[in-house]
Parts: sequence; C-alpha cells; structure tokens
Amino acid sequence: MAKGGRGRTNPPDPQNRTPALGPARAVPMPTPTPTEKLLVETFEQIRDELVSTLAYVLGNREDAMDSAQEAFVKCWRARETILEVQNLRAWIFRVGLNAARDHQRSGWTKRAKPLIAEEVLLPARESSAAEQIVDNENVSRLRAAILDLRPEEREVFLLRQNGDLTYEQIAELREIPVGTVKTQMRTALIKLRKVLNPDADGTPDEV
Repeated sequence: MAKGGRGRTNPPDPQNRTPALGPARAVPMPTPTPTEKLLVETFEQIRDELVSTLAYVLGNREDAMDSAQEAFVKCWRARETILEVQNLRAWIFRVGLNAARDHQRSGWTKRAKPLIAEEVLLPARESSAAEQIVDNENVSRLRAAILDLRPEEREVFLLRQNGDLTYEQIAELREIPVGTVKTQMRTALIKLRKVLNPDADGTPDEV
C-alpha cells in the first residue's frame, strides 16, 4: 500500500458530483401558423420572378436581391393582414416594387456591373400576348429589347410577364388608369415585336 494514501483513487463524493453532460437538446421551434406558411411558400415560389423584375427596375441584380429581402421582411411584419389580401402574389410584388423605389431614393446603391440581358430571368410562363412573340430562339433578343423600353413600358410588361398580374392589378399597383396600363403594354409589345420580327406587322392583335 502506498504511504500517505498516495496512488489510491478515492471514489468521488456524491455530494459534489457533477452530472455528465448529455446530448444537447434543440430548442423546439414554434409551429408556423397557416398564414405564415402561406406567405413563405408563396414568396419562395415567386422569388426568382420578383428579383428579375426588380433587377430591371434597379439596373443591377445585387440591389434587386437586397430589395427582395427587404420586401420579405416587410411582408413578414404585416403577415397578420394577409387574410385580408385578395391577391397575395400582387401584394408581394407591390411591396417589392415599393422597396425598390425606396432603395432608389435612398441613394445607397451598390457599384455592381450594369445589368445585362443574360442575367435576367424570363419565366417559362407567359401571358397570352407575350406567347405570340416569345420562342426558344429569340428569348435572348427579347431580354435585350426589354432593356430598351421606356421605364414605364418595361415596368408594365414585367409586372404582366413576371408577376402574372392582371391589368387591373397593375393599374392599382402603379396608381394609374387601366387604360393607360393597356396602352403602355400595347406599345411595349409593338416595340418588342419590331425587334424580333422587323418585317411583321407591329400591331399586336390583343393585349
């Protein structure tokens, strides 16, 4: 036996024993409400179209992504009012467009390279009018032509094309008469058709 008790391991004192750490328990996240789930799912579905539209408005994709993120935050803060919204898609686009305009007024724009046509998404889904001028071979030409439209024409076209909004919804969003929206859409389609097919009659059949 070792003298003075050396070399002997005494059992730990039960009164001072520190319990072994078990596996960390994850803090349970609150279950999202149906309204919150609807907002998140809808926003995810239209995110690419929203960013693409805002990129045309702002001139670069980085600012568009920032504005889209700000739009989601604003939508989330107002999520309790979603049940009163008749068209959630149009509402999100309205918030997004307002966020982009606030971004422009603030002057805090990133020094990103100028927007080029290839960087902007045009969804596979088109309106009946756009279907007459879009096909797999001229999508890139259409993208470039959109950049040459007047800002108000471009905005109406993209809200109709990417946002899939009705003329009435666009008029409400932009606070202009429905007739003005239709005129701007018709003018945009004429210009785009001339670029894509210079020899064809530039007057669209219907908008």
